[in-house]
Amino acid sequence: MSSYVLAQIYQLILNFVGGSGPAYPTRRKIRIGSRKSKLALVQTHLVRDALQAVYPDIDFEIIAMTTTGDNNQLKPLHSFGAKALWTQELEVLLLEDKLEMIVHSLKDMPTQLPHGCKIGAILEREDPRDALVMKSNSPYKSLDDLPAGSVIGTSSVRRSAQIKKRYPHLSFEDVRGNVGTRLSKLDDLTSPYACLILAAAGLLRLDLGERITTHLSSPQLLHAVGQGALGVEIRDDDTKTAKLLEALGHKETTLQCLAERSLMRTLEGGCSVPIGVETETETDGRMLLRATVVSIDGQQSVDVEERMEVPDEDAADQFGRVVAGKLVAEGAGEILKAINLNRDLVDA
Repeated sequence: MSSYVLAQIYQLILNFVGGSGPAYPTRRKIRIGSRKSKLALVQTHLVRDALQAVYPDIDFEIIAMTTTGDNNQLKPLHSFGAKALWTQELEVLLLEDKLEMIVHSLKDMPTQLPHGCKIGAILEREDPRDALVMKSNSPYKSLDDLPAGSVIGTSSVRRSAQIKKRYPHLSFEDVRGNVGTRLSKLDDLTSPYACLILAAAGLLRLDLGERITTHLSSPQLLHAVGQGALGVEIRDDDTKTAKLLEALGHKETTLQCLAERSLMRTLEGGCSVPIGVETETETDGRMLLRATVVSIDGQQSVDVEERMEVPDEDAADQFGRVVAGKLVAEGAGEILKAINLNRDLVDA
């Protein structure tokens, strides 16, 4: 055996036991950020599993953390005045290149993302409607059944404002915590709550669909912008991660949600503003968007319904602006101005 062949064999042995020479290729790793709540982790695992099925040769690691919104379970949500309380700590890690992506409930994402961030994919929507959840063993089956003074548990101004409009005889109290905590508070015999209103999508993803007494939709209650959809946030210069996510994006959901987010962004609405929407793709391919803006006391409201051809993301953005313009023309601007003025006075 020649000295050249012996040298080659020796080098291979060195490489195998950790000596110098070319390293063996390692698997690519993608770090996915998530909140620590049970629902957030369930949703993040849905995205991770979908990616793993498409890319079996990549390792997808979930990194979970607690956000400002999770830490403060006593302050009413509407008093925060913004949605970034659910996202900002994770976005810091994303921008510091400690994560490749973050999974959010799209309804929790601000319509203006931090500089350097963008939505990389919007997945197919779960049921976007709100759900009425009655106390265990309650004889009541709908909002119409509830007697005067019954207490509805919700921290959403959007929900309470719309329901006050149709059911002024009902009362409302804030309820915070994860879904399990809220259901426990509801079922406590000493609690004041007759029912809760929660997102149907969250209950379904937690296998709690049996707790849904009935679904709520127009004309009773229009859902939140982006509700039921999962959004994946990435750095806007990360072309590799953007390419990976192309396999997960759902076109119909994406166009619907981009139109809704454009509507809210145009109206400059935060999570405390009572803007409700419903979006459908009709049989002729046009998009139907219903939207409502309601004063906090339910006494004033503006409702619009528009249809438009929405073939792409630019058209979706334009459609949202058109519907926002219709709302303003009908008086929604004055309602929103009064809401923001009242919030500023409370926070002063």
